[in-house]
Amino acid sequence: VRWRRGYSSAGAAEYLHRSIVPTMHYQKSLPRLPVPKLEDTIRRYLNAQKPLLNDDQFRKTEELAHQFEKGVGRELHEQLVAQDSENKHTSYITGPWFDMYLKAREPVVLNFNAFMSFHPDPKSEYNDQLIRATNMTVSAIRFMKTFRAGYLEPEVFHLNPEKSDTEIFKKIIRFVPSSLSWFGAYMVNAYPLDMSQYFRLFNSTRLPKLNRDELYTDEKAKHLLVLRNGNFYVFDVIDRDGNMLKPSEIQAHLKYILSDNSPAPAFPLGYLSSENRDTWALLRKNLLDNGNEAALQKVDSALFCLSLDDFPIKDFVHLSHTMLHGDGANRWYDKSFNLIITKDGTAGINFEHSWGDGVAVLRFQNEIFKDSTKSPAISPQSQPAAVDCSGAVQKLDFKLNDALKAGITKAKQKFDATVGTLSLNMIQFHEGGKDLLKQKKVSPDAVAQLAFQMAFLRQHNQTVATYESCSTAAFKHGRTETIRPASIHTKKCSEAFVNELSKRSTEELQKLIEECSKYHGRLTKEAAMGQGFDRHLFGLRYLALSRGVALPDFYQDQAYARLNHNIISTSTLVSPAVQLGGFGPVVSDGFGVGYQVHEDWIGCNVSSYPTRNGKEFLQCIYKSLEDIFNVLKGKKISS
Repeated sequence: VRWRRGYSSAGAAEYLHRSIVPTMHYQKSLPRLPVPKLEDTIRRYLNAQKPLLNDDQFRKTEELAHQFEKGVGRELHEQLVAQDSENKHTSYITGPWFDMYLKAREPVVLNFNAFMSFHPDPKSEYNDQLIRATNMTVSAIRFMKTFRAGYLEPEVFHLNPEKSDTEIFKKIIRFVPSSLSWFGAYMVNAYPLDMSQYFRLFNSTRLPKLNRDELYTDEKAKHLLVLRNGNFYVFDVIDRDGNMLKPSEIQAHLKYILSDNSPAPAFPLGYLSSENRDTWALLRKNLLDNGNEAALQKVDSALFCLSLDDFPIKDFVHLSHTMLHGDGANRWYDKSFNLIITKDGTAGINFEHSWGDGVAVLRFQNEIFKDSTKSPAISPQSQPAAVDCSGAVQKLDFKLNDALKAGITKAKQKFDATVGTLSLNMIQFHEGGKDLLKQKKVSPDAVAQLAFQMAFLRQHNQTVATYESCSTAAFKHGRTETIRPASIHTKKCSEAFVNELSKRSTEELQKLIEECSKYHGRLTKEAAMGQGFDRHLFGLRYLALSRGVALPDFYQDQAYARLNHNIISTSTLVSPAVQLGGFGPVVSDGFGVGYQVHEDWIGCNVSSYPTRNGKEFLQCIYKSLEDIFNVLKGKKISS
């Protein structure tokens, strides 16, 4: 359907595709995120606490929970439900969740920003830095234009794609009014997802402010921000008619930037975006008062930030460090995302997390990977356009006083010190994956999570608070819900594998794995349906604090604090575009676990600080996976 792509006068495709169904067709009729029943939330909360507490501690926590359920919790819950029914245009978690992110004062880098790296282009000669940067930039602009024109295919989760992912269904559903369209999709077992976050992908940034940051978007801006060697460059990629610059001109400008031999700045501004948010807010005010308003405006409103690194990638660990934090000078961590491309054409995305979740970023990555590899705008033979780059490309110049120079120096010292303590390690387990697990009728995700529990027990002889994120994008303005993978089932199963092997038959162990799988499947389904307990309890606590009521005893319980100190924080994704994803630990004594369960192998990427040994944890995960797979295959295992 090449003819359906919009072409500008220059002949380059301006759009990725033209969807039959308008992008936001389902948005109006999406179901609302439910507020769970209070008794369900308390029951689920106590189930999650059980494996973490001894009998005395559990009795105390249970008593506090039931008091809360009968008393102040009930009042707060009724207020939350009333407030929710007055705000039908959104979800009960939206406000509190934005606040949680935007009020946090820790640096965004390592604490909140995550990364996902792209697979290399299957055609190796396209992995040249200039070619890939040009092609990915063009594809990103096409994505933006396609989205803004309403041509981007709506994001839909198809349970029965033969029926719902068809031309005929799309031709019918587009005539169903927006207020009813969701029901039409639901009838054929398709679940449209919330797309309210997508507009913040472009021209957006997080502005540091005292006490609470702000999200800023300026859709009128037409320029791209490019960082290289700590220097900032901007040039327009959209003309005044809204058409994209010719790919050969974008290539020329990027080539000009890549061959600019300006020295790295003595005080690279990028470090400021890695600071404590209040510190950064004060320094930003100083920057504005010192005559940098126009330059900062260019940074904040740019389409996105393209970071060009001057070195090749050595291995997967080096790749993770580069994409998760880099050197601090060649990133602007506040932008909605940085598209990072290294000397050897390795590409990845580092994204700021307050504006949106993995679903929107992943869709963006999938689309631009597909477009830049299947319909690349330029080839290795393409010549850059003969245009005046020195006139079109502006290098931003920042005026720095002594306080700002000192601020940057201090930010750099802090950044280098923190990054210096971060370990990233990874494994690939090649003895099986999704295919074998499904054949054995167990959930692949449940097995990965069980392996993490087993590994931690082997390493530390205890069960700790564990977090797995689950998208609630099936609801209007849904964000995420927490799955709590540590359960009495995983604890029992892990103890059998780690401490009681001699006493257990292979059949018994298989049964224990199946129970974990069943229970984990239930938790996952509940979370995806908005029936977890974490967001509900978070919303009630937020309400109590915002009403100025004394914080209920329930929230002052040590066990509540401990459950929310997530030592094992996990997140998974599998996509044809993404090679690897990862994030920092969410607590100083924790692990950040990014994992992927593929058809025939499992990948795992772990971050940690010095109080934890990530390498050893991964070895324990490997051993656990080996044991679980052997048991499922009916083999006898030894400790």
